[in-house]
Amino acid sequence: MKTILTITGSDGTGGSGVQADIRLISALGGVAASAITSITVQNTLGIQEFHDLPASVVRQQVEAIINDLQPQIVKIGLLRRIDVVDMLADVLKRYKPCHIIYAPVLTSTRGEQLVEPRVYEAIQRLIIPLCTIVLAPTDLPIGPRRHGAANQLGSALAYYLSLDEKVSDAMLHAQTYLKQLPADYADGNTRSEELYNQFLDAVEHYYNRYADVAFYAEQLNVSARYLAQVTRQIAGRSPKAIIDERITTEIVKLITTTNKPLKDVAQSLGFSSQAHLSRFFKKRRGVSPTEFQHKK
Repeated sequence: MKTILTITGSDGTGGSGVQADIRLISALGGVAASAITSITVQNTLGIQEFHDLPASVVRQQVEAIINDLQPQIVKIGLLRRIDVVDMLADVLKRYKPCHIIYAPVLTSTRGEQLVEPRVYEAIQRLIIPLCTIVLAPTDLPIGPRRHGAANQLGSALAYYLSLDEKVSDAMLHAQTYLKQLPADYADGNTRSEELYNQFLDAVEHYYNRYADVAFYAEQLNVSARYLAQVTRQIAGRSPKAIIDERITTEIVKLITTTNKPLKDVAQSLGFSSQAHLSRFFKKRRGVSPTEFQHKK
């Protein structure tokens, strides 16, 4: 059995990238080695940041594996820098592995562009001519497309090629294997809806005392950034907008259905003063609380 070298980006969720390659190849019984091209900051809600490694660092990883383990199957995924494309083409031309598989990673499952056109042009010019196989969407088994499917197909294909199967047979076996995977194989565990509902419950409980997002994030044991990702994904709004809307709704209720003086309303909702409440309300409704009462 031949060592398989996967050259791609990381995916901390394990749904795609180098982690998924190693997981699937190992599950099949293969031997996987890796070189990382890009470290991503991501979760099941998507990619937040890329930290693309320079060609010198990727070269060191690739040559260390090639010199020692001599992989005959090389699978290439995410390449985001032209200098990495140039370097990789040079190394592969000299090394000449038995099979080079390119599984294009150009967009995320959420439609985000991952590779600039000029980088892909370099891939087409320098990498693709060296490849035994370039995976296409038509290679995927018929059925619902799931997260990381192309990546999974490339890994399975690499494994069967490492057994010295013909390309056509390896492709058939890889496609068959993909069909047998559970529907949620690479979906990850997302608790977005649960967290969103917990946030709404917390806002309902604390809106008259706390208006800062950090407080709610701490109550839910998540970062304010992650909380914002969740609310934007589900409601298309920031946590702050949701908190402020709940406070505004309560102000409207109190000034239109009770006879409470405005200073008492301000105090009951945690404002430092009546003036503070008035500024807050006018910013969101375009009129002062008093003008709003008169309109009603």
